[in-house]
Amino acid sequence: MAYTTINDAVQLIQSGHTVFIHTAAATPRELVKAMAARSPELRHVRLVSIHTEWEAPYADPAHAQSFQIDTFFVGKNIRKAVNEGRANYVPMFLSEIPHYFRTLEDPIDVALISVSPPDKNGYCTLGVSCDVSKAAIDVAKIIIAEVNPNMPRVLGDGVIHISKITAAVDMDYPIYAAEVRPSSHVELAIGKHAASLIDDRATLQMGIGGIPNAVLQSLSSHKDLGIHTEMFSDGIIDLVERGVITNKYKAIHPGLLVSSFAIGSRRLYDFMDNNLIIRLMDVAYVNNPTTIRKNPKVTAINSAIEIDIFGQVCADSIGFRQYSGVGGQMDFMRGAALSPGGKPIIAIPSTTSSGISRIVSRLQPGASVVTTRAHVHYVVTEYGIAHLMGKNLKQRAQALISIAHPDHRDQLQRDAFEIFKVF
Repeated sequence: MAYTTINDAVQLIQSGHTVFIHTAAATPRELVKAMAARSPELRHVRLVSIHTEWEAPYADPAHAQSFQIDTFFVGKNIRKAVNEGRANYVPMFLSEIPHYFRTLEDPIDVALISVSPPDKNGYCTLGVSCDVSKAAIDVAKIIIAEVNPNMPRVLGDGVIHISKITAAVDMDYPIYAAEVRPSSHVELAIGKHAASLIDDRATLQMGIGGIPNAVLQSLSSHKDLGIHTEMFSDGIIDLVERGVITNKYKAIHPGLLVSSFAIGSRRLYDFMDNNLIIRLMDVAYVNNPTTIRKNPKVTAINSAIEIDIFGQVCADSIGFRQYSGVGGQMDFMRGAALSPGGKPIIAIPSTTSSGISRIVSRLQPGASVVTTRAHVHYVVTEYGIAHLMGKNLKQRAQALISIAHPDHRDQLQRDAFEIFKVF
């Protein structure tokens, strides 16, 4: 590995290259800025990534001739560019992206990554984001790394020897930290309902945000829970420290907390650093339903933008406007359904912040279905739980209307009668 300046490092990126950008809190902020600054010298550089953090200067209109952006998950830093046509969204299950990277006809040329400092044997780690990044560094011809002491050293698949890094840049800035806000009273109500579905010794999957945090806050009386999840945040820390999460009864990786990436506060990153119970692994393995189903009582809790009265889940768009991405929702909904005693759950507030019902008779025009009606077993709002498994369409509609906001139930009933003629 050759240490160099950041400007010299990004000189390795050439016109026509395909460049991967490391994920989420591991986004190499300074390398990204330096690459964007080279825009006048570059043409037709394809940028591939999933969710990234910090700003995305390469998506500015001035750089349209330099960078073709293909993102597999739309975060807030790229959302405007995608919806204005300057960047492109690629729908793909998160579990399938590593295979796509490994079989590209024109493989990834350059991977821009952020790593923990090398240990005494010369091994760095991908820190808080292994996910699809492991596949990217496996195939990239050139690896450019920010070596940052603020990146925790995390065990698992994301280990890279310094000899594999083409150019390294010394950096010392705090990696991206997400604000952990208190859950609202609506989220707490949802959390209590969802927690009532979780058995002792269950294996959990959930993400980041008010609802996952509220669910975790409601689990303090549970026993011997396990974690096998696409990602996690601060909510797990207290449960691990209290002995609620032990991972003792998982069928695969017992005793270990398994994920593919994490994003949260500095407290979370300190908790992860050299923590022997944590393994971040290639998301092709973590999110494979065949892997997921091996654990007992997998309880997958995911969210949505809207859900229709048949159970179709729109989780990544608002009409035609792309909001996020397919991600791993379907991977875990299916894996949980196949797990012995497993429960796939969609948990949503009954309305948006402006009072619009999230349970609807018809999805908005252009809305994309991420999870089909056949895959949804439970839907939870602050008004209760709808169990959809085995229900016919009329029964599904009745169950979902019963947990909609009271202000919208009459209209939903009228819509259902219009659809079914008898209701």
